[in-house]
Amino acid sequence: MSRDPRVEVVNFGCRLNIAEGEAVRSAASAAGADGAIIFNSCAVTDEAVRQARQAVRRALRERGDADVIVTGCAAELEPERFTAMGARVVRNDEKGLAASYRADDAPPETGAPLVPSPYSPALSGADHARAFLGVQTGCSHSCTFCATVMARGGARSASIDAVVEAARTAIDRGQREIVLTGVDLASYGDDNGPTLAALVEALLRLSGLARLRLSSLDPDRIDDALFALITGERRIMPHVHLSLQAGHDMILTRMKRRHRRADAVRLVERLKTARAEIAIGADLIAGFPTEDDDMFAGSLALIDDCDIVFGHIFPYSPRAGTPAARMPQVGRTVARERAARLRDANARRRHSWLDAQRGQRTAMLVERDGVSGHAENFAALTLGTPAAPGQIIPVRIGAREGDRLHVAVEREMAA
Repeated sequence: MSRDPRVEVVNFGCRLNIAEGEAVRSAASAAGADGAIIFNSCAVTDEAVRQARQAVRRALRERGDADVIVTGCAAELEPERFTAMGARVVRNDEKGLAASYRADDAPPETGAPLVPSPYSPALSGADHARAFLGVQTGCSHSCTFCATVMARGGARSASIDAVVEAARTAIDRGQREIVLTGVDLASYGDDNGPTLAALVEALLRLSGLARLRLSSLDPDRIDDALFALITGERRIMPHVHLSLQAGHDMILTRMKRRHRRADAVRLVERLKTARAEIAIGADLIAGFPTEDDDMFAGSLALIDDCDIVFGHIFPYSPRAGTPAARMPQVGRTVARERAARLRDANARRRHSWLDAQRGQRTAMLVERDGVSGHAENFAALTLGTPAAPGQIIPVRIGAREGDRLHVAVEREMAA
């Protein structure tokens, strides 16, 4: 939630929504939307939409005097449902505009086709140790399970100059790590010319930028230039999150993904050969339509074959209007059971990886509570003695507790 006492912003879903939530807060504050509660919703799964609806109902019930506004992907796809509850709806493309939050203005028309417009970078607030910087929105692919195109339209990228300026703002206010994010980050520049590698190179020329992290990437879009930066530039964090989705070629074909299983395994092997400390994360969907036991086994084995230690795993849920929703379904119970098995396998792999780091030295970005943070490889760390938030400090890794590693300041490195 934002810290503006006049405007409360609740973000659901991805890092891009977190970044865009600050633009929402700024726009609503500029409009004088005192007392407004704005839900920046997500629609990646049915569960995400359900959570948004539940939160809106609670706000309308418990905060009847507040102006309850819903924006984001769930509001884009189901505007009538939210307006029927009594909330106002703001279109995705209009959520950064002050006029959208003025109570005396007519509400934006819902249901009309999205009109592509230039994308402005979205920068998260100053109250986080790291800055989330949205550089791209929308998607021009047609994955059969995804409603993103309906919710956000085609892919659009911010200009390099605008992104650099937003990054400079984050650095000037003391944020030393920037996380680049987008709906389809690897497609950055497809609509306006530059590549993601060119954007990264421009950002690395900024003085004061200590750490640059990339969010989810399609494996087929990591070209030679981007590969060289990820593996050779030390300020790019050794943490690569891949949009894999499945580990069987038939399911990948039915998803209309643009890579095959062998491509993902080969890419991870190349990444780790070039930079051994890289930690791999991945998006995986369990229980996609038509997935049988053998197909699921391919995804389960992918945890080990791609050394996935940060799995973003969820059961498939049909999204209305998508081709996958019309395919033969395996059922929610099966999907949930398979997701649980994937999470268990991923947890075992992650714990083994974390245990192997005991005694190593690393650098920790201290987050706002002063005791938690992340290593370069995104391992979650807990500091024994509080430190000033926003610092990057040398630490030595101790014992693991659950999914976190206990660390102590490494005095020799600090000296």
